[in-house]
Amino acid sequence: MRILITGGAGFIGGHIADSLTATGYEIAIIDNLSTGERQNFPGSARFFEIDVTNATAVKNALEEFKPEAVCHQAAQMSVSRSVREPDFDAEVNILGLINVLKAAAEVGTKRFVFASSGGVLYGEVTEPAPETTTPNPVSPYGISKWAGERYLQFFSNEHGMNTVALRYSNVYGPRQNPHGEAGVVAIFCTKMLAGERASVNGDGIYIRDYVYVNDVVNANVKALTGNSTGFSAFNVGTGIPTDVNQLADALKLNCQEELKQRELTVTVPEVAHGPARAGDLRSNLISFEKIQAELDWEPKTKVEEGLKATATWFAQRKLDASTP
Repeated sequence: MRILITGGAGFIGGHIADSLTATGYEIAIIDNLSTGERQNFPGSARFFEIDVTNATAVKNALEEFKPEAVCHQAAQMSVSRSVREPDFDAEVNILGLINVLKAAAEVGTKRFVFASSGGVLYGEVTEPAPETTTPNPVSPYGISKWAGERYLQFFSNEHGMNTVALRYSNVYGPRQNPHGEAGVVAIFCTKMLAGERASVNGDGIYIRDYVYVNDVVNANVKALTGNSTGFSAFNVGTGIPTDVNQLADALKLNCQEELKQRELTVTVPEVAHGPARAGDLRSNLISFEKIQAELDWEPKTKVEEGLKATATWFAQRKLDASTP
């Protein structure tokens, strides 16, 4: 089976490429390397260094590879940038998606999996939100993800393509980019391992649903290789609440232990508290009952295990970088 991954040099896309390659699938990658890295995907994969906003280049790549399934991870991921530049956000997240969908339909691709977001679609929720929750995106980023799902439904109806939207909660794990508007886990690990003080916004009582990247990969693999028909949307999360203070405390202990094991004389400072960030949701959780019932998926990695594994990866990267 030939599977094309857009954004396959990125954090999640690279892990998906590794998993599919190890299982024996033929893989191709589309990525403009604006945030991704070549080392994130297997060397055996076909690689097209193009931007999804380039309709002609996307069309040519899909005509050459003729994927049976597409896993669309490429995206403009910054909520704050989407507020500053809603036109850029729409160009990448809506027009870029349409370019890939059109090209996939033209070459007869049967299945299309799209990285959506449970974290921005449902708004403020204190109990795990099911997929039946009325979407209420407030940022251009959230609006573009919601629009993307509607385009998936259109292409399913119009072209008979089986499409799946995976609504991720807060994904974290090894390889996550700590720069720009990245996940808080990657930012905290990078600062703590460097002996710099990590800063929590406001009082830190911001409850989120943290899902480990390996579990997200498994959800993508099941969606890509499953037999769902038409359009489907699934949450990919744990339903377990973790606030930022708990996260920071756990990472501080893990990072200090990693430094000690590597005999690195760095002390992790106490976490600071900065000003609250306007617009941050107090609570956002999603349920996974639907994907469990229909795709036999559930999160396997407990947050404490995932945080430890992530701290270990960032610590090893720090050691490798400092070794001549």
